[in-house]
Amino acid sequence: MKFRRSERLVDMTHYLMNHPRELVSLTYFSQCYHSAKSSISEDLVIIKETFESQGIGTLQTLPGAAGGVKYIPKVKKEHAEEFINRLCQLIADPDRLLPGGYLFMTDLLGDSQILNEVGKHLASAVSNRDIDVIMTVATKGIPIAQTVAHHLNVPFIVVRRDSIVTEGSTVSINYVSGSSKRLQMMSLSKRSLKEGAKVLIVDDFMKAGGTINGMVNLLAEFNAIVAGTAVLVESEFEEERLVDDYISLIKLTDVNVKERQINVSKGNYFTVQSDFL
Repeated sequence: MKFRRSERLVDMTHYLMNHPRELVSLTYFSQCYHSAKSSISEDLVIIKETFESQGIGTLQTLPGAAGGVKYIPKVKKEHAEEFINRLCQLIADPDRLLPGGYLFMTDLLGDSQILNEVGKHLASAVSNRDIDVIMTVATKGIPIAQTVAHHLNVPFIVVRRDSIVTEGSTVSINYVSGSSKRLQMMSLSKRSLKEGAKVLIVDDFMKAGGTINGMVNLLAEFNAIVAGTAVLVESEFEEERLVDDYISLIKLTDVNVKERQINVSKGNYFTVQSDFL
């Protein structure tokens, strides 16, 4: 079956966006659409230009017999600023305040559109890093980790507070919560992670960084490599934070329960991330 150019463009775009960071040979596309490689190359130029102009991402071309093309998720800086500003407004809503100064975040993590944008922005910041798997801790970090994993086209694993019989043998460690200073436990199935894997740690919230530091220590038990840390919200912390190298979208600077006021600002996303479209 011979494809028209318009049909090829639509189908190739769909394929590339569903296989981010995967090297696809021109031969594969040529055979799929019964078209010359020169025509495929012209189509890819159109897709690349459209992706970049619309803030979708970019295409990387690798020359040679073993080469091909990769879709890399990226965002425009102005799009990122607009989205993060909107997130700040949503999180600063005083109706989010819960007893004890906690914030209600479930609605944001349950909004598929917001969640997808969070995942894409975090993935964009690390899309050029060598990452094999995403790691998070149960439970609220799971949807964020899942969508980041989708945009990076890698699996994700979940660290649990206790062992579950259906996960088989586990590796468990004790760690000290950075803010409460309490001794806690976390565990991970031995089958979840291969030795030497490069792991991006993802979580919804970070204060002192005790939980993330615990995951770093747990990764050491697997001889795995920490490829980075990405969080949705970091909280202002007066003492020394246990984690230095991280990416955050939002920074929670103050919560005043009495006056029902939540002060938030942009995280360090624009400081540590400069590779925009």
